[in-house]
Amino acid sequence: MNAKEISNGIVSAAVKLALITLLLFFIYQVQSVFVYLLVALVISLIGTPIMNILKKRLKFRHTLAVVTTMIIFILIAVSLIMMFVPLLLSQGQNLSLLNTASMEQDFNNLIFQISSYLNDHNIDAGKLMENSNWTSKINFDLIPNFLNSLIGTLSSFGVGIASVFFITFFFLKDQDLFISISKKILPDQHEDKILSSVEKINELLSRYFIGLLLQLFIVFVLYLIVLLIFGIENAFVIAFLCAVLNIIPYIGPLIGTVLALTLTLLSNLGTDFKTEMLPTAIYVMIGFMVVQLIDNNISQPIIFSNSIKSHPLEIFLVILIFGLLFGVFGMILAVPLYTVLKVIGKEFFPDNQIIKIFTKNI
Repeated sequence: MNAKEISNGIVSAAVKLALITLLLFFIYQVQSVFVYLLVALVISLIGTPIMNILKKRLKFRHTLAVVTTMIIFILIAVSLIMMFVPLLLSQGQNLSLLNTASMEQDFNNLIFQISSYLNDHNIDAGKLMENSNWTSKINFDLIPNFLNSLIGTLSSFGVGIASVFFITFFFLKDQDLFISISKKILPDQHEDKILSSVEKINELLSRYFIGLLLQLFIVFVLYLIVLLIFGIENAFVIAFLCAVLNIIPYIGPLIGTVLALTLTLLSNLGTDFKTEMLPTAIYVMIGFMVVQLIDNNISQPIIFSNSIKSHPLEIFLVILIFGLLFGVFGMILAVPLYTVLKVIGKEFFPDNQIIKIFTKNI
């Protein structure tokens, strides 16, 4: 190899590296577009069964079925906005005008009550708190500012929501067009296998996301019942937020429980710690633990094993492995990605004994 070939190789490698860098920079700059596409894809997978029901049972034309499906999604989104935005705005306004000095006094009073309670049980926590002096480091003025900035961020979601619904409409409307384009692009020797895989993946992921919505609804109802029993303010909002956190397997319910306990304590701030705050928090925690037992042992295994044709232990191990490899984001995407891999494996390697074992129900 002469010097000219070496220099050409170096130039070629540098150009490729530069192009890859520009591509990654471009993806980073337009990452919100990819998020919109991903969310729209999920919504379209959920909407496909609804659209098919409208077409087969009610004899809707394709375009009318798509429009009706989109109207259903828009009505759901508007209903959520009508429920939550006024509440968030009113709470944000109230907290913006909040007397932070009074809140700080209530908080310090709470710390004093906790310290007294621990001292009554032979735990010298008061001295530890006094030595650390950590309560004096809390800036309560950050609370109203944070909530105001959060409300401002939420108000900017309008463009994102509109973009997602626009993309979803064409994902649903032009499914046949995408298939015909794919047939022209895909290599002939693998075309049937790829299209069959895509069709099966769409079916299983649609079942999975519908099952996930059903599971979240069951958890939401159970959370709401627990919070209403113990008279927690804004029970609907707290139950909804905790149910949404269940999207994160195993970690999400823990975060939801901590969130519920925190909001329960804040809603009772200023009341007696021993007789009101602590008992209510304990009851709410026990109630949430019971809900998680029901969800983990009854609703979740039944719904997911039926929707994606996988054993509950198989799902648990997959989520655990993806979580160790890719963190929380990997845990969220574990089941959909694993389902995709199973379908591809069955289509392209149907004679492999290991793949046969894991895909026998597909």
